[in-house]
Amino acid sequence: MGTELEAPVWPAITPEEAGAVLGRFAQAGRLIALHWHSPRPFSAATLVEAEGGRFIFKRHHRDLRSLDALMQEHGFIAHLRAAGVNVPEVMAAEGCTAIARGEWTYELHRLSPGLDLYRERHSWTGFLSPDHASAAGRALARLHLAARDYAAPPRGTDPLIAGWTILPASDPMAAVQAYVTARPALARFLQDRPWREEMAGLLCAVPPGLAEQAPLWTHNDWHPSNLLWTPEGEVATIFDFGLATQSCALHDLATALERSAIPWLEMQDGAAIKGDVGAALGLITAYREMLPLSLAELDTLLALLPLVHVEFALSEVDYFAGLLNDPAQAAMAWDGYLIGHARWFASAAGQAFLADVRRGAGA
Repeated sequence: MGTELEAPVWPAITPEEAGAVLGRFAQAGRLIALHWHSPRPFSAATLVEAEGGRFIFKRHHRDLRSLDALMQEHGFIAHLRAAGVNVPEVMAAEGCTAIARGEWTYELHRLSPGLDLYRERHSWTGFLSPDHASAAGRALARLHLAARDYAAPPRGTDPLIAGWTILPASDPMAAVQAYVTARPALARFLQDRPWREEMAGLLCAVPPGLAEQAPLWTHNDWHPSNLLWTPEGEVATIFDFGLATQSCALHDLATALERSAIPWLEMQDGAAIKGDVGAALGLITAYREMLPLSLAELDTLLALLPLVHVEFALSEVDYFAGLLNDPAQAAMAWDGYLIGHARWFASAAGQAFLADVRRGAGA
């Protein structure tokens, strides 16, 4: 949640571990080498070279991603792949696309085509060019079109899932209370904080009509470093569906804007930040070329933008307070992420960003 690199929470995958698990994936074959370890914080991942080719090999704690949770994610990926969307090929092990071993769960994806242009950049940093923003908008629209006939139910209460239960609820505060009650670690963390007052102050701005949005399985973590690129600047592969679940198209589009058009990681020690209006408009305009949005939908999108992070931020607080037992990181997720991002949109800079995007989009 800042620009400084942190020591990994989860231990790196070792060659011995990789070799033992890869033996259960028939298409992988014998391990040859591990070439790279991901610095991302929520799981351990490595680039594997094996007899069957090159793969991304990921390991999760079973309390973070159970076999059932991974299978839900893989079901969505398989649907998109069958519909012609460029997503990873998930490998099967003994008839299942995820396996358990001790306290860990594992998945294996064949290395996808495309240039990993953002690999050395922090998550949630902006696009390298306006053309990349436009390409990302087109790719997101293609994903939404392909997802329209995917009818799986939403995922459950696993940590780090970008759910859609609070904002569209008829009583968002009651939905927040239900969310907290279902997660004991989150409830314990919040018990001595004035969290109800803080949440009520945010949720009074929930736009009307969200419950009427058509349900849609969505990516929910759309930012440049979750995309691979062609030399011409188009999206070659979409990956990292760990946050995917059923929400709606405007939720996913708002998430894409929130994570790629605002330099959140620079917002430290009171530093002022400005949103990238050009990137936001590039993404929205390209999306609308494939999936038109009415003026009312644009208004809803921009009203949703200051709050679209709320449910995932709560899931981060739960993750840090519970699975990691790290109250300092949980406090940062609450104060800096959940509350801080929403308050930025109410600031002069945030209001100017929203006004400029609204004007540029013709809303």
